[in-house]
Amino acid sequence: MLAQTYLILTLAPLFWSGNTIASKLAVGHIEPLMLTALRWLAAVLIVLPFAWPHLRRDWPKIRPRLWLLVAYGAFGMGFFNLLIYTAPHFTSAVNMSIEQAAIPVLVMAGNFAMFRVRAGWPQITGLGLTIWGVLLVATHGEPARILSLSINQGDALTLAACALYAAYSLALRFRPDIHWLSFLAVTFVGAALAALASVLVATGPGPFVADIPAVPVSGWVIVAYVAVFPSMAAQFCYALSVVRVGPNRASLFINLIPVFGTVLSIVLLGESLELYHLVASAFVVVGIGLAEFSARARPDAPPSGELR
Repeated sequence: MLAQTYLILTLAPLFWSGNTIASKLAVGHIEPLMLTALRWLAAVLIVLPFAWPHLRRDWPKIRPRLWLLVAYGAFGMGFFNLLIYTAPHFTSAVNMSIEQAAIPVLVMAGNFAMFRVRAGWPQITGLGLTIWGVLLVATHGEPARILSLSINQGDALTLAACALYAAYSLALRFRPDIHWLSFLAVTFVGAALAALASVLVATGPGPFVADIPAVPVSGWVIVAYVAVFPSMAAQFCYALSVVRVGPNRASLFINLIPVFGTVLSIVLLGESLELYHLVASAFVVVGIGLAEFSARARPDAPPSGELR
């Protein structure tokens, strides 16, 4: 049972990190906007049969905050992934994986700034180390480049996505108390609406629909992966993990996302690992470790959660 629990705890960040790998594999096979729209439309169709009984039961709680749930999906899933799927056209998956370690840092900083969640010196030190590690990756080992705002476009898009997801994570404290499948169903609809709105602005519905038959088999395989594994399987594993070990212990495993993403980028994509990646990873791992364990030692620090 213990081994099974740890397997489930590990699968969620593994599937989420696979989203970054899929975004890099998608380059040249399917456009970011097409991938985003098809992912969330497919995810809605997949989740609805499982979520329908819970949606009917939770509807009295959902209806007053429907706009909030749709906004969760639009910004935390739809626009976040549109940025993540665009970034690989300009940067490496290794960079993107390590840079996403900025999300828990931004969440902790936001909790302090907005909700006055107190932070101890170990937590502040951890935040500083993680920020430095992310900065090393974003500037390709040359932090002085930040003074001239000389940052790769893909790294900038990834950091913008991190900021967007951190804001979404902070807003999750206002979510209604509903079943996790109800939450996924409504937020997936919000993500699909955001993607379709982006289609209307960028190309219009006609060219978008006309381009769907031109998506190659490799593109559809990528769509199937991101619609099933990061969207549904990871959520199921994470929800089950929370039930088995509690949110505090389960959320610690979220920090494996940059680790898995980096390893998969090297193994599956053949990307190179530079010295600054290793140095930055050391800062990130130590920094997040200090910050997370310090936060969980304090009773006023709420657990974090991931719903990518």
